[in-house]
Amino acid sequence: MRINVFGLGYVGCVSAACLARAGHEVTGVDIDPLKLEMIRSGRSPIIEPGLEAIIDEVIRCRRLTPADVEQPADVSLICVGTPSNPNGSASLEYVERVSQQIGRLLRNSNDFHVVCVRSTVPPGTVEELVVPILESGSGKRLERDFGV
Repeated sequence: MRINVFGLGYVGCVSAACLARAGHEVTGVDIDPLKLEMIRSGRSPIIEPGLEAIIDEVIRCRRLTPADVEQPADVSLICVGTPSNPNGSASLEYVERVSQQIGRLLRNSNDFHVVCVRSTVPPGTVEELVVPILESGSGKRLERDFGV
């Protein structure tokens, strides 16, 4: 499968590397140029035993492509941070931004697409925030044109 992984922190970086090692074509999307450059050179931007060897392998095999923009895909994983707001609630700014990106990607695709939210979000976030953004940005409908 073609998979976009949005956010290359602990969850996203490990997910991207392992999915690529399993044989999938993975684009790791992040806004941090340092993370992208480290991964391009086969190094891990996070400390996780064994991860750097996997990243080096999947980069050399060209199954993992680090990028600052998404590519056409079958699946998108949202793995961005949800830092705390001053009042202790989760900031969903990055989840919103990535959902908008995926919505634009869906607009230009005729294939069924699956979106998976791996970020830590409060209950109801997918139904109340992510799905409406995806539908609005893509002009498509949940379950008919894409799954979450």
